Amino acid sequence: MQNKPVRGASGALLIAVVCAAQVLVQIGAFFWPALLPGMIPLWGLSNSEAGWITAIFYAAYMVAVPILVTLTDRVDAKRVYLLGVGCTVAGHLLFGMIAEGFWSALATRALAGIGWAGTYMTGLKLLADQVDAKLVSRAVTGHAASIGVSGALSFSCAGLLAEFFGWRTAFIVAGLSAGTAWMLVALSARRRAQPAPFAADGLRLFDFRPVLRNRSAMAYALGYCIHTLEMNALRGWGVAFLGFVAVSTGATGMPLSPPFVLTALGLIGTAASVLGNEAAIRLGRRRLIGFAMLASIVVGGSIGFVGAHSYPLAVCLLLLYGFIVWLDSSSLTAGSAGTADPARRGATLAVHSMLGYAGGFAGPLMIGVILDLGGGMSRAAWGAAFLAVAVLMAVALVAFWLIRPRELAGDRGV
Repeated sequence: MQNKPVRGASGALLIAVVCAAQVLVQIGAFFWPALLPGMIPLWGLSNSEAGWITAIFYAAYMVAVPILVTLTDRVDAKRVYLLGVGCTVAGHLLFGMIAEGFWSALATRALAGIGWAGTYMTGLKLLADQVDAKLVSRAVTGHAASIGVSGALSFSCAGLLAEFFGWRTAFIVAGLSAGTAWMLVALSARRRAQPAPFAADGLRLFDFRPVLRNRSAMAYALGYCIHTLEMNALRGWGVAFLGFVAVSTGATGMPLSPPFVLTALGLIGTAASVLGNEAAIRLGRRRLIGFAMLASIVVGGSIGFVGAHSYPLAVCLLLLYGFIVWLDSSSLTAGSAGTADPARRGATLAVHSMLGYAGGFAGPLMIGVILDLGGGMSRAAWGAAFLAVAVLMAVALVAFWLIRPRELAGDRGV
């Protein structure tokens, strides 16, 4: 028997607990890209190797998420979540204690990626299972906002901790923060009764065919794939891009350092995600997502060529780009969750997340490879790298328009 959905103050408390835990567990997620400019010369890495270390986090996530999130259709999401947080704790602590080059960094970042697979969408599934259906869209937005705030703070926290205590201590602190999140959820979140099994239709837990036949959910998931590719390319290489512009234009010592700009970008993006979902409710989800994709193509396709000529201009364009990239983030995920078969919501979110982080894996790696093919960091190479992302977004926009997924209950016209 399943628990009744929680409403009112109880629902708000559950959302607050999960969101607070997500901030604590994800605070170390972007320590590596934040410290990337210093780690490349420290370990003698190529741009492609640095891209692999960034991308392996998402590759591990992509492999683990269909198993861990789908299990929440049969297993209490709280249990899976705590397992994921435990992997995150281990990944950060081991990176801080033993990482000393490409291979050790690759292994420990992969473990952290598995941890993210067990916390990101499982936290969302925990909320979707237990809050009232009318609160799902806003619960998704609050959850995304907590991830966004944590990701934004991750860049500044990494820079400050590394500056005063060293990069190893920074990762150890990230592990301890995730451990605090484990305790918060273990002690505060209620257990859910055993989820009801699927109807007797012969389908197995890991049979994803019904999910793949859900055209609306898949349209949102495919859009999320390229959205995440773009987002993680920006977060993975944003500090390095601004560092290149600062050095090449003689703008070193600027008050807005690259890590600070990426923190501001994350906070702006979080606000954009919340505003975007509210706009989707009022204006129509398809319309909002289409506008965000189109704007992303225009700004993303030009930022590498134009922004490389001036550090202040690069900062302004990067912040604008971040706002646009995040604008449809919650709307895409809410679209998949809201158009999913309730009995297969975990499997749907698993496919949604797996496709998203296939893009998340490809984005940072693609940027690193294009930079190396272009002979290293240069204005032309950065322009080509961001332009490649814009081209992929154009393909995603055409596919989204052709499929025309359903709006959600409560969206305009529904």
